[in-house]
Amino acid sequence: MNTIIKTNTPALLMSIMISVISFSQAAVAADEAAAKATPEAPALVKTETVNSSKHKTMPLPLVTVYKSATCGCCNAWIEHMKDSGFPVEAHNSNNLNEYKIKAKLGAGLGSCHTAFVDGYAIEGHVPASDVKRLLAEKPDISGLTAPGMPMQSPGMAPKGSKPAGYDVISFKDGKAVGVFTKY
Repeated sequence: MNTIIKTNTPALLMSIMISVISFSQAAVAADEAAAKATPEAPALVKTETVNSSKHKTMPLPLVTVYKSATCGCCNAWIEHMKDSGFPVEAHNSNNLNEYKIKAKLGAGLGSCHTAFVDGYAIEGHVPASDVKRLLAEKPDISGLTAPGMPMQSPGMAPKGSKPAGYDVISFKDGKAVGVFTKY
């Protein structure tokens, strides 16, 4: 099964990225046309999530997770991501190290599962709000990690608990580059 994932995942991700880019370009063109038609209209404001039928936002990108079949906290983190609006595709693997290498994760930065979203790696119990911020800011990093298994993190703490007592670290090419969020 891992062979199928290796050969199909890049093609699937590329298709999704092309669809998102095409949708984004169409939305920008429509916004520009609307602005020209009504010059007094205020500038559009992007929102993170909107639950109103009046406003529409682009869907969040697919989060692809690689985890152990026996890890319950990984499943709880996946539910946290879904509850936050992310589509999630989960794959059980007996060799998570290959995904940690692909993520460019360095020593001491690992956790129990590795995810990929929109060209970034997400290691461990990183809150969905940090992933959304990462996608909005688009920093030049490999990804984010919550090293180890912080007890007050999404997937480890009771559902709905606020993250506390740990840092989400940004990393690039195997090295920590800073604290992305302090909880």
